[in-house]
Amino acid sequence: MKIKTTFSVVVRIVLWLIMLVGGALFSLSKDWNSLIFHSIWFHLFSFAIGIVLITLAFRGAANGGKELSKGRKGDIPRLETNRLVTSGIYSCMRHPMLFGLMLLPLGLAFLLGSPTFISIVAPLEMLFIAVMVLVFEEREVHQKFGKAYEAYKKEIPMVSVKWKCIQKLFAKKKTS
Repeated sequence: MKIKTTFSVVVRIVLWLIMLVGGALFSLSKDWNSLIFHSIWFHLFSFAIGIVLITLAFRGAANGGKELSKGRKGDIPRLETNRLVTSGIYSCMRHPMLFGLMLLPLGLAFLLGSPTFISIVAPLEMLFIAVMVLVFEEREVHQKFGKAYEAYKKEIPMVSVKWKCIQKLFAKKKTS
């Protein structure tokens, strides 16, 4: 099965994988001799938080992706749109999928129980994701949709922490 997507999307996915795996390996090597890393209680607590954060990250990405798929008309590459989507969660924030996925490094860090990953590496990776959105996503969407996107951008923030928006982003969708 061949999945069609753009080079830009592939580059971002590869960067994310390198970042997550590299961050995990680096952090685990730094934490290996620390007392807290070898505490079963810390790992049980940390693991539970990690499961919650990863669940939220994937739920946010899935909810954003489902709404974004309404912007696909015709035969275009996966994860691409050819119509500006401003409904659903996109009426609250411009980048809900990436906002949700920003939780992934932190979720992985807690899942692994790595203090270095939790306190240093994951926040840096989350910042890197935000910068990627600002540098790549915003520019690409602006080039694609022009003035319509400019008008949308003036009305809707890049991300929103308003409770109704957070609920929309992380809501558990019923399966049909």
